[in-house]
Amino acid sequence: MELSTYFQPVSLDGEVLAEGEFYTNIASVSQIHTAEAGFPSLEGAVLAIVGICDDSGSPRNSGCKDGPDEVRRFLYPLAKPAEGARIVDLGNIAPGRTPEDTRFAVTEVLYKLVEMNITVIILGGSQDYSFSNYKAYEVLGRVVNVASIDSMLDLGSDSRPLDSRNWLSHIVAQQPNFLFNFANIGYQTYFNGSELAQLMDELGFDAYRLGAIQGDMVRAETLVRSADMVSVDIGCVRLSDAPGQAQGSPHGFYGEELCRLARFAGMSDKLSTIGFYEYNPLYDRRGQTAHLLAHAIWYFIEGFCNRAADFPHRDKHNYKHFMVGLNDGDFEISFYKSKKSDRWWMEVPYNGECREQYQRHLLVPCTYADYEQAQKNEVPELWTKYYQRLN
Repeated sequence: MELSTYFQPVSLDGEVLAEGEFYTNIASVSQIHTAEAGFPSLEGAVLAIVGICDDSGSPRNSGCKDGPDEVRRFLYPLAKPAEGARIVDLGNIAPGRTPEDTRFAVTEVLYKLVEMNITVIILGGSQDYSFSNYKAYEVLGRVVNVASIDSMLDLGSDSRPLDSRNWLSHIVAQQPNFLFNFANIGYQTYFNGSELAQLMDELGFDAYRLGAIQGDMVRAETLVRSADMVSVDIGCVRLSDAPGQAQGSPHGFYGEELCRLARFAGMSDKLSTIGFYEYNPLYDRRGQTAHLLAHAIWYFIEGFCNRAADFPHRDKHNYKHFMVGLNDGDFEISFYKSKKSDRWWMEVPYNGECREQYQRHLLVPCTYADYEQAQKNEVPELWTKYYQRLN
C-alpha cells in the first residue's frame, strides 16, 4: 500500500507556510503535504514529519489530538537550522475506525520510513503511540534501545488496555522481544513511588531522577545517544515553561533543557525516530508550549544536520583506542574516543548466539568520567549493567 493512503494533509494557513521575509525559513525548504501541494516525494528525503491526531490512549488529557498542527504553526516560520537536510512533512495519519487501526497505520508508516533510512519526527497525540513506534522496529526485526524523557515511568499493568501510562509494560510483555535496553530520563519519584523505581532496576533498565540529570547533562547525552527511538512526554517540562498539558507540575525540565536534550538526540547517528507527545492546545497560553516544542524540533534538526557520523559500530579507524586493565589484569575494558567529536564509548564483551543482533549495542556511549573511573581500578556501573544483561 502506498504511504500516501495513510495520510491527511495538514491544515495551515498561507501565512504560516509563506517564505520568510528576512531569512530562509523551514517552510520554504520543506515539502509539506497540503491539499494544494499534494503528497510529497520521498526521493532524497532525510527527515520526515508525521502527525498523529489521536488522544484515545490518554483520557486524562483529552484534546492532545489537536497538537500536531498547532506545533507546525510555530515551527515553519522559524529560520532553517542548516543547509542540506531535505525535510518532508507527510501530514497527519488518518484516524482508523478504531484506535487499533490507527496504531497499525502508525507502525506501517514508521517501519517503511525507517527502512528507507529516513529519520522521523512524530508529533502526537497521546504517548501510547510510543508502543506503535517500537512495533515498527519489531517488524524490521531490529533489536533497539528506547529512551523516554518523562516525569512518569509508564510501567502500569500490561493487563489493562494500552494507554499513555502503561505503554512501556506492553513493550516489555512482547514476545519475541526486541527491546535491548530502556532508559527513563528525568522521572520524579513523587509521581511514581520507590516501588516502580525498584522495578526498573530489577528489569535492568536505566532510570535517572530529574535532579540527577539536571546536575549531569553529560550523562543525559550518553543515554540519548544510545537510543534508537526517543519518546518525549511534554509533562517532563515544568508547567511554567509548558502550560499546554492537562496534568502539569511545578517541577520538571526547563524549556532550554528540553531543547538541549532534543539537540543531543538529533546528533546521534543511531537514532532514527523521535516523538513529542501529550501537548494539549486547550491548556496552552498564547501558544507558549507549541512554541517551545517547535524550538525543540528546531534543535533536533540542527543536531541532525551536524551529525559527526562517528558511531564506532561502522568504523573504528577514526577513534583513539584505550585499553584499561582492572583487578590486577584479570580483564580489560576497551574505550573509544572519537577524533571528530571527542565523544566516548566503551565496549562490552559478548560472544553469544545473538551477537549479530546485538552488535550495534555492544559499544555503549559513556563519558570521560567512566574512563577515569576504570583507570582507578573501579568498574563503571554502566559497563556492569550491560555486561550482566548480556552474560
